[in-house]
Amino acid sequence: MMGRIVTTVAALALLWLVYATHMAGQAVAAVALLVLGGSALWVYAASRSLAWKYLYPGVVGMLVFVAFPLLYTVQIGFTNYSSNHLLTEDRARAYLLDQHGFDETRLHAFTLHAGDRVQLTGPDGARWVATLGGDGALQPAAADQGPALSMREVISRRDALMALQPRLPDGTVLAYAGLREFGVKTPDWRAAPGGALQESATGTVYAPNRESGYFTGPDGQTLQPGFTVGIGFANYQRMLLDSDFRGPFVSIFVWTVMFSALTVLFATVIGMALAVALEWPALKGRAVYRTLLFLPYAVPGFISILVFKGLFNQNFGEINAILDALFGVRPAWFADPTLARTMLLIVNTWLGYPYIMILCTGLLKSVPSDLYEASALAGASPWVNFSKITAPLIIKPLTPLLISAFAFNFNNFVLISLLTDGRPDYLNTKLPAGTTDILVSYTYRIAFTDAGANFGLAAAISTLIFGMVALMALVQLRLTRAGSAK
Repeated sequence: MMGRIVTTVAALALLWLVYATHMAGQAVAAVALLVLGGSALWVYAASRSLAWKYLYPGVVGMLVFVAFPLLYTVQIGFTNYSSNHLLTEDRARAYLLDQHGFDETRLHAFTLHAGDRVQLTGPDGARWVATLGGDGALQPAAADQGPALSMREVISRRDALMALQPRLPDGTVLAYAGLREFGVKTPDWRAAPGGALQESATGTVYAPNRESGYFTGPDGQTLQPGFTVGIGFANYQRMLLDSDFRGPFVSIFVWTVMFSALTVLFATVIGMALAVALEWPALKGRAVYRTLLFLPYAVPGFISILVFKGLFNQNFGEINAILDALFGVRPAWFADPTLARTMLLIVNTWLGYPYIMILCTGLLKSVPSDLYEASALAGASPWVNFSKITAPLIIKPLTPLLISAFAFNFNNFVLISLLTDGRPDYLNTKLPAGTTDILVSYTYRIAFTDAGANFGLAAAISTLIFGMVALMALVQLRLTRAGSAK
């Protein structure tokens, strides 16, 4: 009985919440809330499946926090959504229709007096009195209203003054026009047939252009703000067909792949070599060496990056000080594209090799020791042991992890942002693009910094990045499955 009462109360609360959401103008959110809430009530009140009672929170979380953002991002990639096209067409029209000025010939000066009385003086000298919080009816002013309150008192009652709408005897409604005046509103725009807007002053009609996302006049002049419209595959075509955009984009894409691949390669070579060296039985103090070599992975990455940013400083960095003392050179690490990319690889390899070293250390423990004993009896060299025994036995289980490391570096935004911020930039590009940008940092610049907040184009690039990373994940899963099957 108690369970039915709780279910009924929860259902009524859900219906009220859905209704309130719909009345607030969020129809899609109301439908989503109804579906999620209704399914939750069914699972926990009516369904007899015990498994779904445990699975339901995870499934809903995946839909809300993974599937929905992904689908929303993909959808934005097919629009012109940007800082100039944030609103829907209806909201952009309503915003413009709300714009107004004041008739300069009909301004009424006002003063505020004790008792919240507002005295208005018209252009012809006629004086009227209204009361703050009243219905706006005006009465002829008495000869003396007493001293006017100070400007500080006027400012403190500004909200009440803005809410006051005095009505003149002829029915004209006045509106607050500033700290000293009320006036007659004159709308800048009027609604015209077909959803168009007509300029009040000139009569020019601006029709909605649903291809460009602007209200456009006969001479091609557009109004701000624009509105969001669907543009199909235009953002994707821009990536492929616009030569001014394609050049930097292709370069950044190639550099992203090279950056990820070379980082994994260098980190693997160094990490594997150190892991093999630390397994040498004759080496004393292996635990100390292993601890010291693991420290770059233990220190928070952003701290190491900022330290390296200081070390590579052209004028005051320790690295250039050493190079100047030894070879008489001070490389411009942050100004030269090649040097900047080299610096990124050095820092990222430093941050990544301990992870590979730990992985290889664990994998080396699984290699049978009798193989090395047989190799020693045959007189094999250390290189033969590594190339014929160690590497073949650990490379297969290591491959899926290397793919995941590649995918991580493919989206290594923190390193690029903190160390170079994508610079030095390419010259003469439509959108700011850096020679050290990778796709994710390039997308961030397009969406949020100095590229006009082009969210639609950024969403299209994000969709491309997601496809690539998803493909890497599928390859990793297949290799993991193949490895476990063997």
